[in-house]
Amino acid sequence: MKAGTALGILYGATGMPLRAARAAQGASFDSTTVRTLAHQLSQQPYQPPSQTLPSALRNLNFDQYNSMAFRSEQALWHGENLGFDVEFFPRGYLYAPRIEMNEVIDGQSRPIAFNADMFTYNDPALRVNEDIGFAGLRLRAPINTPGVMEEFCVFLGASYFRAVAKGQNYGLSARGFADGTGDPTGEEFALFRAFWLEKPKAGVDSVVIHALLDSPSLAGAFRFTIRPGETTVFDVQSYLYPRKAIAQSGIAPLTGMFYFDANDRTRVDDWRPAAHDSEGLSMWTGSGQQLWRPLRNPRDLQFSAFSDVRPHGFGLMQRKRAFTDFEDVSLNYEKRPSLWIEPIGDWGAGAVDLVEIPTPNEVNDNIVSFWRPQDALAAGHEYVFTYRMYWGWDTPWPTKLARIVATRVGEATDDSHTRFFDLDFAGTPFDRLPDNPHFHLQCRTSAGEIRNVVVEPVPPIHGWRSTFEFAPGDAKVAELNCVLADDNGPVSEEWVYRWTP
Repeated sequence: MKAGTALGILYGATGMPLRAARAAQGASFDSTTVRTLAHQLSQQPYQPPSQTLPSALRNLNFDQYNSMAFRSEQALWHGENLGFDVEFFPRGYLYAPRIEMNEVIDGQSRPIAFNADMFTYNDPALRVNEDIGFAGLRLRAPINTPGVMEEFCVFLGASYFRAVAKGQNYGLSARGFADGTGDPTGEEFALFRAFWLEKPKAGVDSVVIHALLDSPSLAGAFRFTIRPGETTVFDVQSYLYPRKAIAQSGIAPLTGMFYFDANDRTRVDDWRPAAHDSEGLSMWTGSGQQLWRPLRNPRDLQFSAFSDVRPHGFGLMQRKRAFTDFEDVSLNYEKRPSLWIEPIGDWGAGAVDLVEIPTPNEVNDNIVSFWRPQDALAAGHEYVFTYRMYWGWDTPWPTKLARIVATRVGEATDDSHTRFFDLDFAGTPFDRLPDNPHFHLQCRTSAGEIRNVVVEPVPPIHGWRSTFEFAPGDAKVAELNCVLADDNGPVSEEWVYRWTP
């Protein structure tokens, strides 16, 4: 498909998306098509996709929207034994923008038109017999049981997408791009406004999706190579073309929920031990440091930035994997994926940012993390970020360091103004120990005082525990850092923690 043709399909003379039926049949498509389209798009003023809906689909609630179910027999590639098929979401509820869908076969692109017969309707009034386009898509594959097609990935809403590995339930999400996250003036949400789905060859273990990103500030082209399995892996190539300078850009943004856990439940009266999609931010810095930052649900909005150069990776991780960690039969937090980002190539200088937003419940996503380049993205330039995403049970790389498997915080017994911390360490360093091993906790704080440090073995977890008291004094915020060490140096990842009242 020529970029000029595609641009006309998306914008048209009025600046609104035109029906996919107007697309040229059998138009050529290659690896540069969406990049060229995004670059051309960035040189024009932003024009949002149509959000006009037939009256029957306006103001739908959650239940009404979900009553429109896609018929599995209508799925793209259904019954072709390719190992993948694609279902589509209708427009309505929170998903008003029209998203264009296209199939690519042997270098030729064709539009996929909406058809009301693709869906079942509990309420016949919701059936619309015209091509209104789609809101998003879901991928299916036999990820859990051979021969049984199951959903494992969804692209729906703005530039959000999410995925699971074998045996998992949905949890945190990712986005194509973040702009101004947490800014008091408001965040700008980019949109995947068109997709091109490459028909896979029989016997391959991956599927390729191209996506066109658009927003008032930039346009972009994405290529996702997706492999479901024990760990579901996305290879991502992104090309960004700013329309204007972007100071607060977020690359590979992750979004999740943290309501409470043993380190932060003072304002929660709940029968469960914990409730969260992710419990911590893990980082492997360019200099080789391995950091663990437990998440919190703070009283006030919190921003943290971890400066780095050429990072090895970062991710929002769920380390608790036992049912008894959450005791929730319906939500199964222990089965929610961790998501690790591995940069490919030199990402230069910048920071891993963490935004923690207060939430009164577990309904709201309140955790955001991303890579923020040191320099602003300049208008008229091309920026390329390539990375690999691992949706799974753990980080994809082995470590010889002990990990923090629990952080517990409470009131010190003899002083209501002092906090008691309990850190549990487990892992490889404790597999073979000499008689009478000696470990100590190296710790520091930016404010207040750390005292009464104790380190002792914990046989039930085949690990070690360190406890200490933190006296904040008059401080309103403190950055705490701890690492377990022996006489030869650190044996654990570094625990980093922000204390606030």
